[in-house]
Amino acid sequence: MTLITKEALHKKSPQEITKLLYEACINNLEESKTAILEKNFGKANDRLQKANDIIEKLGRGLNYDAGIIADQLEAIYNYLSDCLIRANTNKDISKVEEVQTIIADLSVAWSQALQKNKDIQSKSVKQKAIAYEQNSIYEK
Repeated sequence: MTLITKEALHKKSPQEITKLLYEACINNLEESKTAILEKNFGKANDRLQKANDIIEKLGRGLNYDAGIIADQLEAIYNYLSDCLIRANTNKDISKVEEVQTIIADLSVAWSQALQKNKDIQSKSVKQKAIAYEQNSIYEK
């Protein structure tokens, strides 16, 4: 697991922080599965609670101005939180894996959206630079 300094975190965009939260959640879920298999239920409890805390943070960060997608993500996060509570109560690896699969899918989708947005921004910057160069006054 990669640790990030507070200074580096402050330089991240909200979108990049969301990506980091997904990654941290996935790591905690993986560690919880290992702990359950090793019958280390204290550690499993800790990791499942951390994963649930991350999901709650993701839910609190939703932008409802974005439309129906925010409502749908809220419903997914609520479902995942319920699954984690059941997984923790019963030390149920199948529930942990279900949450892990959904979070991984959301993480991939989020990463793809981030990359697409960066590509669009990069293209826009290039177009502006070309337009500027074409419209600049150069003495020849």
